[in-house]
Amino acid sequence: MASKHEPVYQIFSFQDFKSSPDPIYEPPSQSLAPTAAPIVIDNGSFQTRAGWALEEREAPRLIFKSVAARSRGAARSETQIGNDIPNLEPLRWLLKSQFDRNVVVNFEIQELMFDHVFAHLGIGSEGSVSQPIVVTEAPCNPLHCRQMMSELLFECYHVPYVSYGVDSLYSFYHNNTQRSVQPPHTGIVLSSGYHCSHILPVINGRFDAVNCKRMNVAGSQSASYLQRLLQLKYPGHLAAVTLSRVEELLHEHSYIAEDYQDELEKWRSPEFYEREVHRMQLPFSGKVPGGSVSVEERHERRAQQLRRLQEINARRREEKLLQDQERLDRLMGVQELLEDGLLDHFHKNLVELNMDSAEELQSYINKLQLAVEQGRHKLLHSDGAEGKTEVSELEHPMDEGDGVALMDPDFPEDTLPEKPAHVQPVFNMAEYHQLFVGTERLRCPELLFQPSPTGEEQMGLMEALQYVLARYTPEQQEALVSNVFLTGGNMLYPGMKERVERELLAMRPFQSQFKVTMASQPALDAWYGARDWALEHPAGGEGWISRQEYEEKGGEYLSEHCASNLFIPMKLVKPLLARPAEPSVTMPTSTVPSAAVTTVTPALTPSCSAVTADVSMVAS
Repeated sequence: MASKHEPVYQIFSFQDFKSSPDPIYEPPSQSLAPTAAPIVIDNGSFQTRAGWALEEREAPRLIFKSVAARSRGAARSETQIGNDIPNLEPLRWLLKSQFDRNVVVNFEIQELMFDHVFAHLGIGSEGSVSQPIVVTEAPCNPLHCRQMMSELLFECYHVPYVSYGVDSLYSFYHNNTQRSVQPPHTGIVLSSGYHCSHILPVINGRFDAVNCKRMNVAGSQSASYLQRLLQLKYPGHLAAVTLSRVEELLHEHSYIAEDYQDELEKWRSPEFYEREVHRMQLPFSGKVPGGSVSVEERHERRAQQLRRLQEINARRREEKLLQDQERLDRLMGVQELLEDGLLDHFHKNLVELNMDSAEELQSYINKLQLAVEQGRHKLLHSDGAEGKTEVSELEHPMDEGDGVALMDPDFPEDTLPEKPAHVQPVFNMAEYHQLFVGTERLRCPELLFQPSPTGEEQMGLMEALQYVLARYTPEQQEALVSNVFLTGGNMLYPGMKERVERELLAMRPFQSQFKVTMASQPALDAWYGARDWALEHPAGGEGWISRQEYEEKGGEYLSEHCASNLFIPMKLVKPLLARPAEPSVTMPTSTVPSAAVTTVTPALTPSCSAVTADVSMVAS
């Protein structure tokens, strides 16, 4: 029976993962052969993955975040890349990326990324890189961005061959090969990464770039939304709700609701809330300024203050006793003048002491003798009963010299003995430093399907899928939905596949067939697909761009293959600069109008021969 009352909530701690620098690998023996093994680089906007295309068991050797910590004016040697940055939070304002959304625009940072990759793979990039390179790019990558990337690889690193492909199409190709699906492959790819999500139709093994769709809603928008929600919910922990912790919450504790409205209704139940809420424990210190202290610490502090006060009062009492003794000796000396009969000196000293008669002098002497005796008595008997004496003196008004003025001004006002009072409830410091993550676990990933809570005026993932399918014939639609493929790091939420199947069931015609497949490793299959493609297509064949082709056809040239973009060259015709009309230039000299000849003044006749000579040269 007692087990029913035990708490059912779950408490989690933030891992606060600290990255360690990437090791420097030795280049494999296959990379030094005449036909060098290709280097595969999945150039993602969230993570960069790089390794060798040696065999099917090969995995990416480098996985690091695509950021560089570089301050203004810093040298290249001072720039930190990816895992070389132990903690990203203190350097957020210094972090730079080569991406704008999912397109590479900052090629200076991209060059630093390539330097990091080649150096840690054991390749010296000072002279040239003799290995072919496979690089991923964004769907419908602008020609200018590809031109700058080719220029960087061919001109700066002097690579022999380069191949470009779309990361999600590589993942599609890899998983179809694993499932033994015979080419040419037909299907529709739903890809969601860190900055963007894409709907990519593939027909007969070729990417249909005309009907693809991009949404600017992905993992970074969900992370920013969750951070804003938690900071508004817990304004006392603004600094603790960092972007790295928010990303950890998304990756480890969030999920996709199969039916969003029904799932929100479940959270109205207190029992469901207590069972499903995740309490995230923030690091804290038990001793907080201004916080409660234990009874033992309070008594110890009061005992130290009393001992300090006793020492101060004893020192002041000794000083007062010495002053009284000196004053008493002086008054006794004046009284001895009266006994010796020196009346003149006696009356002179009385005037200096501001006294009128010998009786007043005797009265002061008696008071001082009593004060000196009491002071000596206190000093002798202060060892045993000093504490009680001090406490009793603190509770009552004191005489001048032994009063409250003798207390150290640095003492707090709570040095008085504690009076019995009602017991205050103990403040739970650990619970105060907990973040209760409830409906935020499903509200933030829901942005992928409903971007409106963040103010984005664009379609969600399934609405965009319906829009793309509507551009095809019913037969093509059946072929596409028979292989709906989910890939990308933002597809790792639990319940993603079930949600897509439910949405497809609602949008497709009655009793129509469809199949949804999740990538085996949504975040890594793009690299594995590029590795498989590089193993099956040796450098120099289809899909590879040689340096000679780069020089002949330009940097924007793309050799197409099953996982690449389409190459549509754009011929920009530069307009000719318009010149001012000169009839004498455009016409032969024999056809110059007579009106033009008559306008020539006699003063210009000597230079007419030179003008006609220039005209004839231009006309020729």
